[in-house]
Amino acid sequence: MAVQISRKDLEIWAGYLVNYSIGGINKDDIVMIKGEHVCWPLMSVIQDKIISAGGIVDMNIVAPDNDRGKVWGASMARHGSFEQIGRVPQWMVERYKTMTKYMEILGSESPELFEGLPDDKAQAIFKADEVFKTIRLAKPWVLTLYPTEGFAAMEGMDIEEYTKVIVDASTVDPRLLEKVEEDIYRLMSKSQWIRIETEHPDTGKQLRLEMNIADKHIVKCTGERNFPDGEVFTSPDANTVNGEIFVDLPVYYSGATIQGINLQFDNGKIIKYQAKQGNDTLRKIIETDEGSHRLGEVALGMNNGIQKVLKHPLFVEKVGGTLHIAIGASYPECFVKNYQTEEGQKELEQFKNKGILNKSAQHVDIVTDFRPGGAGRAVYLDDIKLEIENNIWVIPR
Repeated sequence: MAVQISRKDLEIWAGYLVNYSIGGINKDDIVMIKGEHVCWPLMSVIQDKIISAGGIVDMNIVAPDNDRGKVWGASMARHGSFEQIGRVPQWMVERYKTMTKYMEILGSESPELFEGLPDDKAQAIFKADEVFKTIRLAKPWVLTLYPTEGFAAMEGMDIEEYTKVIVDASTVDPRLLEKVEEDIYRLMSKSQWIRIETEHPDTGKQLRLEMNIADKHIVKCTGERNFPDGEVFTSPDANTVNGEIFVDLPVYYSGATIQGINLQFDNGKIIKYQAKQGNDTLRKIIETDEGSHRLGEVALGMNNGIQKVLKHPLFVEKVGGTLHIAIGASYPECFVKNYQTEEGQKELEQFKNKGILNKSAQHVDIVTDFRPGGAGRAVYLDDIKLEIENNIWVIPR
């Protein structure tokens, strides 16, 4: 059954993405819109708005076997050589450098096409794609998720219910999150440490993970990068991550589902890992490079308007009353505000050399549920234990 979204909802959704998320359009803008053809209804409305505002569109249509339009798709991983993977055409790099803003419409027609790729080739493609990730992250960008039958099946939902969950969350004014996130943002900004307590559901073992967030920039997310949004995040001092955590909510990654993740850290490095489901996929993530053995982010989910917990990381990590950590790359803006300047790059290099900032081809968010029934038990910012009220994190009165 085809996805049914009203023109009114598409206009509202596209309007927020163009006018708010990427800050509007001027005559010098060249906006890349990337996504599979199955996402065309939303991509088309976005294109109309950008052109009407005087900008130029680079419509980057992604092959169905290519997870998120990486530099190469599944065919290269299955049939190509390492030499071929490394032979990235220069015109691809120039294409990304030429754009001024970037919009990615997530949604796959056939996610099974990029499942089960050879480990070594998949990791090589991730590394080859890193240059493109670096370019687009340095410019205004936004990701959103379009409903497809392939992704609905992954969630075990019919397309009508799945579409309603996504559209309902994607047509709400994101600026409402500003007030919701303010108190947590202020407390995180003056905190030195975050402590995360979880319980292993099989053994009952109480687990504790700690990390230092002192002097890091805290970021409120209100739809300017992810849409829908709703999180307050930072990147910790990667060297200080110690302890153990159980991550219970399922997350989708490259055609596979990972769930029931147990991680153990020692002086910033993952020394043990196990997943009840998708352990091979978790192994591929962690074994990508040196940085994928470390942590790049910690964040609190603050959106209580998402009706159902989905596996897709764009949604699951935003659910109010959850916490997520990211395996892999740190966010440079959490260490240096003007990180794109020459001086900022020098500062980042110093943080990287000290192991405080983490570099990796991976950045994979995994989520623990602290609401009733979840594996989460408590989150402390220094000595303050956070509470959950109306499905969002709050500071105790």
